[in-house]
Amino acid sequence: MSVLVSNPSLATAVSNAGGIGTLGGTGVSPDEIYRMVSEARKLTDKPLAINIMVAANNFLELVKASIRGGIDIIVAGAGISKQLFQVCKEADVEVIPIVSSLRIGKFVEKMGASAIVVESVEAGGHLGTDKTLDEIFSEIKQGMKIPVIAAGGLVDGNDIGRMLMQGADGVQLATRFVLSDECDVHDNYKKVYLDAKAEDITTIMSPVGYPGRAITTPFVERFAKEGKIPVPSCNQCLKSCSHTFCILDALLKARDGNINEGLFFSGQNVHRIDEILPVSSIMEKLVKETQEFLATQDQHQ
Repeated sequence: MSVLVSNPSLATAVSNAGGIGTLGGTGVSPDEIYRMVSEARKLTDKPLAINIMVAANNFLELVKASIRGGIDIIVAGAGISKQLFQVCKEADVEVIPIVSSLRIGKFVEKMGASAIVVESVEAGGHLGTDKTLDEIFSEIKQGMKIPVIAAGGLVDGNDIGRMLMQGADGVQLATRFVLSDECDVHDNYKKVYLDAKAEDITTIMSPVGYPGRAITTPFVERFAKEGKIPVPSCNQCLKSCSHTFCILDALLKARDGNINEGLFFSGQNVHRIDEILPVSSIMEKLVKETQEFLATQDQHQ
């Protein structure tokens, strides 16, 4: 949900509707992060999280800026930072790492994680595994003492119910909330999501060093054909970058509606979403669908 996809308008709407809204905190400066969190803090007094990629060059500065702004939870993926736990412990801020294996889950549990997000290959954006959620979740859940949150390709209440039955303590959804009234990306961004078919979802190798799940667009087709898209200038946004293309530029162009030159990260099941709704309606629908799914399963047992 970075760069600038999940902003205060969206994250606070989710929090106010009973979830834990999560700001996209990668690809912006510490000053911008502080402004984002401060703005969001004025719009909700409910729990609020921010997702910051460990691979970001100024990761700890972004974390500290979030804390100054009043964030409650740091969600961190694309790497592990031991310093993150120390900084957040001193500030009484919760840390929820994104993991894809029991080994990493146990490691961050010892480091002081409050919970973990188990994210699978069906997720949008950067991927830490090539395995599905059904393949990895149960083993990780059974090996952990802290809460375990399921993520990756979940878009409706049937998906949520399925994961709750596998023991999930919670679920994380991102792609579904792009198609909300409160997500303030360009209308073209939402059009790409709405028009996407199952066969349009692919993965490319990100300059970050991880595969990234995205929708096939002219940019993705060009990169697949040429293997590299020249980077005119670099602002050193990543600790390590292959420079095969500028991911910050491509994600910003997507956010601003440039279908030809933008990179549109998305979960695998975006094609199953067919309408844009207010966040409150999405949340109500998810809860109703989940309750109906679980009730049906109870009848079958």
